[in-house]
Amino acid sequence: MATKQFKAESKRLLDLMINSIYTHKEIFLRELISNASDATDKLYYNAMKEGKTGITRDSLPIELTLDKANRRFIIEDHGCGMTAEEMENNLGTIAHSGSLAFKNENEKQDDIDIIGQFGVGFYAAFMVAKHVEVVSRAAGSDEANRWESDGADGYTVAPCEKAENGTKIVLTIKDNTENENYDEFLEPYRIQGLVKKYSDYIRYPIKMDMTRSRMKEKPADAGDDYKPEWEEYTENETLNSMVPIWKKSKKELKDEDYNSFYTQKFYDYQPPLCHIHSSVEGAVTYTAMLFIPSHAPMDYYTKDYEKGLQLYSNGVLIMDKCADLLPDHFSFVHGMVDTADLSLNISREMLQHDRHLKAIAQSLEKKIKSELLKMQKDKREDYEKFWAAFGRQIKYGAYVEYGAHKELLQDLLMYHSSTEDKLVSLAEYASRMKEDQKYIYYACGETIDKIKLLPVMETLSDKGYEVLCMDDSIDEFCVKMLAKYNDKEFKSIADADLGLDSEDEKEEIKKLSEDNKDVLEALGKALEGKVKKVELTSRLKSHPCCLRAEGPVTLEMEKVLNQQAAVNGGQSVHAERVLELNAEHPIFKKLCALQAEGSDKVSTYADILYTQALLIEGMPVDDPVAYANAVCNLLS
Repeated sequence: MATKQFKAESKRLLDLMINSIYTHKEIFLRELISNASDATDKLYYNAMKEGKTGITRDSLPIELTLDKANRRFIIEDHGCGMTAEEMENNLGTIAHSGSLAFKNENEKQDDIDIIGQFGVGFYAAFMVAKHVEVVSRAAGSDEANRWESDGADGYTVAPCEKAENGTKIVLTIKDNTENENYDEFLEPYRIQGLVKKYSDYIRYPIKMDMTRSRMKEKPADAGDDYKPEWEEYTENETLNSMVPIWKKSKKELKDEDYNSFYTQKFYDYQPPLCHIHSSVEGAVTYTAMLFIPSHAPMDYYTKDYEKGLQLYSNGVLIMDKCADLLPDHFSFVHGMVDTADLSLNISREMLQHDRHLKAIAQSLEKKIKSELLKMQKDKREDYEKFWAAFGRQIKYGAYVEYGAHKELLQDLLMYHSSTEDKLVSLAEYASRMKEDQKYIYYACGETIDKIKLLPVMETLSDKGYEVLCMDDSIDEFCVKMLAKYNDKEFKSIADADLGLDSEDEKEEIKKLSEDNKDVLEALGKALEGKVKKVELTSRLKSHPCCLRAEGPVTLEMEKVLNQQAAVNGGQSVHAERVLELNAEHPIFKKLCALQAEGSDKVSTYADILYTQALLIEGMPVDDPVAYANAVCNLLS
């Protein structure tokens, strides 16, 4: 029998198809099962069109057979089959797709889910097989033909016998090499796993004999010393689920169904906080099932975490983690998207970045935000669990890219309220603002309890103003990027002007500063190199002093940036510090008296007050021993 060469294709091209297009050898099974599904779809569709009854999907299985002794792997379907001419066209010409031609002929039909459209998937078989045999009989024909090839050297086609229509592909698996273990493709549990991974939602049953163990029945005459015996048995099992849960009607499903699917599919020991089941038709058509986890994975806030949704095309897994479907700020979402509206590359392992993919991603982003806001409003306890796990990611999303996503995310933000003593949203804070309130006040610190003890908090509390307490390292960076919410500016309580003083009060502070210019200058000289200046303030009530920063870098930013510098070996950052004194406090009056006496204790008081202000702000103290000695000297 003469060997025919592949039409219009060189050996180099076939080598490329076999060795370069697909990343993982295991993909061969997805491709061959997809082709079998397409062939079965054609038969089923034509039967329905001709009005034939009695044909069901369950009666058209795709059968897998493993023959380890002869290193053979057989995939057989009961679909439309091929004539000798179709074998020449579909298998003899690389990149000729009979499935694509069928789809084009019936493009007005919406219910045809044809997977293979490139005509190259079949050749993935040569990644694992040293010899491929295809036996096929077309539906309605009495003739069958056998196509055989060892790869790029060509192929043969000859008549043969086959009892019924359909196609049987026999792969002779390659021998193991030093670097490749081909035996795995003859192991039933490995094949079962690949079917579940890639082809679980093919609409026809994928069947294979599986060997199981069971306890033998206890003999009737067995004595008390009988020991149970086990036996192996073979059972023909359906390996795939066929109907994906996301293709079912929402009315058919309960929360328990969604939760069970999530925990099994994503290996989580806890059910999700919520699920999103969405079907969209229009410019882009897709079905999505998304889940918001109740806790963050251990590696979530590390560089090792890999975001992405599972991407299916007509029930066939294309990518396990399609990162382009999720923005970074929603990277915690698990789930999948199933759509036919994609421009896949030739291997179907990757996507071409087109408008359909972007449209799906944008639609999902809006849907996720909507569901989170709904949870925030209707299931507050669940939302607070979500916030504890992923709040930092939302803050980070509002901050990065120069605040490009801040308007999208700002309503999801939550902070601890000084008056409500619980987490509140920005919208909730804004709804309670006083009529004459100019700013949204916030304070940053290590913990909520320490923030509440900050000197300026006392003044704002007495005036009845609510303050957002922020104890996360990213908080101040995020708020600085937000700048405003509902046209109300964010104002740190560490800022010099909190908008609380009347013009008369400002004039009074100005006059007091001028009257006490000498003591302020003396204190500033004593703290030269440590603070930019010393000044009087009306922001304090019972505390003698406080520290604030002047310029773009705040004290809290200094702490965070220096912690990062210590880890990464970077250069330290220093904010421009200003020591503020309470003009009404007895300590200031004491300072004025010491200055009038010409006492050298002014510098000692200056160091003590400055160090106390550092401690209150949670800043490091350069010389704790010197501070302790100075306090002891004053006490003695």
